[in-house]
Amino acid sequence: MDPDKELLLRLAQTDPSGLGREEREHLALLSRQVLEQPLIMVNSTTSGMVAGAGETWRAVEHYLEERNIGAEIRETGSIGLLSEEPVLSVQLPGRTRLFFRRVTADRVPALLDDIFHMVIPAELVIGQLPGNRQETWSDIRNLDNIPFFALQSRIVLEHCGIIDPFSLAEYVGRGGYSAFLSVIRRYTFSEVCNLVIRSGLRGRSGGGFPTGLKWKTAADTPSDQKYLICNAEESDPGAFTDRYLMEGNPFQLLEGIAIAAYAIGSNRAYIYIRSELKDSVKRIDHAIRELRNFGLLGDNILDSGYNLQISLRKGPGAFVCGEETALIASLEGRRGMPAPKPPYPTATGYLGRPTVVNNVETLSNLPGIIRKGPDWFRSIGQKDCPGTKIFSISGRSRITGLVEVPMGTTFDVIVNKITGGVERGRELKAVHVGGPLGYMIPPALMDLEITYENLKKHQLGMGSGGILVLDDRTCVVNMVRYFTAYVDKQSCGKCIPCREGTRRMAEVMERICSRPADEPDQSALDRFRGVLEMESLSGVMKDTSLCGLGQNAPNPVMSSLKYFREEYEAHVFDRVCPSNICTQLRSWFIDVDLCTGCSICAKRCPAEAIIGTPRHPYFIVQEKCIGCGICYEVCKFSAVYYK
Repeated sequence: MDPDKELLLRLAQTDPSGLGREEREHLALLSRQVLEQPLIMVNSTTSGMVAGAGETWRAVEHYLEERNIGAEIRETGSIGLLSEEPVLSVQLPGRTRLFFRRVTADRVPALLDDIFHMVIPAELVIGQLPGNRQETWSDIRNLDNIPFFALQSRIVLEHCGIIDPFSLAEYVGRGGYSAFLSVIRRYTFSEVCNLVIRSGLRGRSGGGFPTGLKWKTAADTPSDQKYLICNAEESDPGAFTDRYLMEGNPFQLLEGIAIAAYAIGSNRAYIYIRSELKDSVKRIDHAIRELRNFGLLGDNILDSGYNLQISLRKGPGAFVCGEETALIASLEGRRGMPAPKPPYPTATGYLGRPTVVNNVETLSNLPGIIRKGPDWFRSIGQKDCPGTKIFSISGRSRITGLVEVPMGTTFDVIVNKITGGVERGRELKAVHVGGPLGYMIPPALMDLEITYENLKKHQLGMGSGGILVLDDRTCVVNMVRYFTAYVDKQSCGKCIPCREGTRRMAEVMERICSRPADEPDQSALDRFRGVLEMESLSGVMKDTSLCGLGQNAPNPVMSSLKYFREEYEAHVFDRVCPSNICTQLRSWFIDVDLCTGCSICAKRCPAEAIIGTPRHPYFIVQEKCIGCGICYEVCKFSAVYYK
């Protein structure tokens, strides 16, 4: 066996103190905790590549080659600061690692010149990561002293953006796979279930069902074959937690899958993932092959007598396939449509056998729970809701990215303290939590502690964990119109309440946000009736829809009606959008005293609704105007206005 492989496997099975001094030093080199040459790491996750990390990587390669500098360049995941991409980190031998923001390709030569001459550009540096036996940089803040990181508890995200996601050596060198190997050597199936029950871990999506109880149900169901499925579908367009966990630390997820499969007595596990997540697929596929090569997957794993095969299955990306029975149907090769429950998948699931479906974040919590114990996990968060939760922050927030906080943290801490709130001069209008099936939360509830039970008391939920920050430039009604239109398109159509209910809600919201040219006099009454109809429809959909999509589809409508009713009234009765976002409710005019007759508005109008002659005032034909506002944007003389 390869000596490095043998050393890593020994580490995974024993305490590091049991290794000799030379072995520990060699392990530190393998896991890149000690360096012999400079290390440059580029965040190559989805956000990084979109921001230009590919060009940054090539610029670094060119710089090193041109100057004949011996340095190692590696890919890494995201540290969570998605709005600061491309993020690049540099570590010199014997010194702590430095992280830099917005390192585009054109900034690479100057940045590396400075670092190799021991000069740190203050305008680009984010902070430094302290480490054992490493000299710190003076006048540079540690990452955990920066507000974005200081208020987080990065347990699941601990190694994301720090290690190379393609390196099993780095993961094992930092404690990886010790949890799984201790499980298969020291615990029975039921003992592992009991450990997770004691920890209080709950599913990190939907209603937060206790993970250990779900496992125990499947484990206690007699069957010659059981299955573990990792739901990596993450079809919510506003959430990206699972994607970045897979891109940043795929080995952690695979270790969690192995622990869960062992606990329910399964030797077959599947990862069901959206085919569009190409980077995640690439890294998970590579990690599976690495584990097989090391003997940590396959038959008789390290002579333990336990067999496990993990397979990757790509799905079409349908939103409804996030529901476990629809996911199972898709995995079986059928159309992804939900099935009535009971029977639940834990009794009759994939191929009619007991099946447990857990999502990526839930499974990624398991290695830490096994390694540090259930009491450690219970010490984090709230007594009835322990652990942490990862939120995807997007929208009008100053900082967008991934945030991991203890359960019980308030929305105010996440939105205003960790991610910096909205832009200066703007006011927070609402926070939308949970994606298209989520809830509109007003500023008055920002001090609400985030736990499953506490949110339920206020008829709210955290759903997928996506947080969309909205400021005073946002129209809540128009945002809800977008959500209802999206959910209408994503409904599988199997059950009538969801199929017809989502369609009707989308129609009503469209009428509220638009003004047809032939609008009748009684249209305000019709729109008001539509609002009342949505309120009654929501109860029917929640009580009678087959799956969570139909049951939760009314959430954006009902929560926004509850907390932002005055905005609906302005749209319904006054035909005005207070935020001036709903273009079809605007009437555009040209001030003849300010118009110079430059004709640029007429040339740019897509509906040819502006008429006139050059060097004379122009006019807008209201019957033709589509309310796009292009004329307002291009006018240099402030002659265009709206009512």
